[in-house]
Amino acid sequence: MTTPTAPATGTRMGNGELRRMVARVLADNPTTEYSPRDIAKITGRSSGAIGNALKTLTTAGNAEQTSTKPLRYRANAATATVAAATAPAVPPAATATPRPAKRARKATPAPATPTAPGAPVTRPNGQLYHPRTLAGRADVEVLATMRASEVPVLLYGPPGTGKTSLIEAAFGDLLTVQGDGDTTVADFVGEYTQNPDGTFAFVHGPLPRAMREGRVLFVDDATLIPPTVLSCVYPAMDGRREIVIKAHAGEVVKAEPGFYICAGHNPGVHGAILSDALASRFAFQVQVSSDYELAVQLGVDTKAVKVARNLATRHSKGEIGWAPQLRELLAFQKIATATDPATAAANLIGTAPEDDRPIVAEVVKTVFGTALTPLTLGARVR
Repeated sequence: MTTPTAPATGTRMGNGELRRMVARVLADNPTTEYSPRDIAKITGRSSGAIGNALKTLTTAGNAEQTSTKPLRYRANAATATVAAATAPAVPPAATATPRPAKRARKATPAPATPTAPGAPVTRPNGQLYHPRTLAGRADVEVLATMRASEVPVLLYGPPGTGKTSLIEAAFGDLLTVQGDGDTTVADFVGEYTQNPDGTFAFVHGPLPRAMREGRVLFVDDATLIPPTVLSCVYPAMDGRREIVIKAHAGEVVKAEPGFYICAGHNPGVHGAILSDALASRFAFQVQVSSDYELAVQLGVDTKAVKVARNLATRHSKGEIGWAPQLRELLAFQKIATATDPATAAANLIGTAPEDDRPIVAEVVKTVFGTALTPLTLGARVR
């Protein structure tokens, strides 16, 4: 394996350089599954930054996530191409000229906000987000208003309903912390990492970066993070708008105008706990459900959407613990296009939690008119 050479941690990495570095680690061992911490140890970068890079690669289809608990990733067919890409040259003058001091400015709506009401918004991965109505306006506009008013937003709903898509569409200057049970304070504020010469330097995490640059910090799956860890962001959210980094000689970081925190919560996920301390700090809470009409507009088989609607109704009544969301419906259509609708429907049954499969299979049979079972391997091809 060829270990990527990390630039000195005191040096700002070029655009996309960290993603290419992470892609090289994955591509060198395509069958190995890595956690963000595994790659952080190899590259000498912070695990929080590595986690963000892995999420970006996965969203763009340049890597695949193999598990969520623990969080692990591995290479796919596109990873090697990203790893081999050459970083754009940076003119010497760009690094030699010091930045002028930032002038205080009032927080403004993110540049990703559409110019026309309801117009699709392009997310960082190039996919379009179709705004939905919230409080009588487009959701992306409402979120931009909450940022300008410094009212933290919490989006909650099942996985796959589009919470992250909405946040990415509403805020074009986003930094993300992907939460799980292993998230630490260092993933937020930063940590010391070793330079190639053996010395150590402190690399600031996404929280102080967002504060200093007046950007948005999105804490995804915030309720999976231990409360004692998540409390490190609270001083940045209240009237103090500052944090003290104890690990870095008590460094004080103050928030610039525009700094904003929002979060995502999946109520049905095991271990997700919305504490009173967390709920009280996110004054604007929005439930996010799947837009089944959008699924039809995006070309998803109407039978699959009918199945999803039926199961969603049963879920609301407590008859079942799972229902397909927009993410599963889009995957259904991809599989149906690559194979056939029956195969995609059988896969949908297998996607459901084991306890819910009998009900899912019953609804699929009613809608598709055929009894199907989860996909299984058959006899050896001769």
